Amino acid sequence: MNRARSTIFKNPQLQLFPMQKSDVTEVAQLESRCYEFPWTENIFLDCLSVGYCCWVYRLSTKIVGYGIMSVAVGEAHILNICVDSELRRQGLGHRILERLLSLARKHQADTVFLEVRESNHAAQVLYQSFGFNEVGLRRGYYPAGKGRENAILLALTL
Repeated sequence: MNRARSTIFKNPQLQLFPMQKSDVTEVAQLESRCYEFPWTENIFLDCLSVGYCCWVYRLSTKIVGYGIMSVAVGEAHILNICVDSELRRQGLGHRILERLLSLARKHQADTVFLEVRESNHAAQVLYQSFGFNEVGLRRGYYPAGKGRENAILLALTL
């Protein structure tokens, strides 16, 4: 673990919490800063209202990362993981993914699925480090600056 990674997790002001409705505006603002085609506040509210696993990392009072996952009928689907660009490569994405996988196990999921942009190599490395394997390709899945971008479908057997 690099020095920056170990330092951030020693900060007592970094804490993980279940996402609340009162977090949604700040979560959507973080999403907008991180993604060219962000989810809306209503999408986050819908995720909360249907009971998805939604978690936020706070550093002091600021939300610096979040993860969202659905679980049903023995399968989990990681829908969104986001980390503030200023804190990337310090292990927050890893920690969020660990939390979601732990929750998937608690909900007795056998398999976890997710989609990742073909161009998002950093995320692909993260998911592969957990043992995710490519199981398919969704052509034109994501909006992109010039048309659409493919998604790689990954799966992990728990």
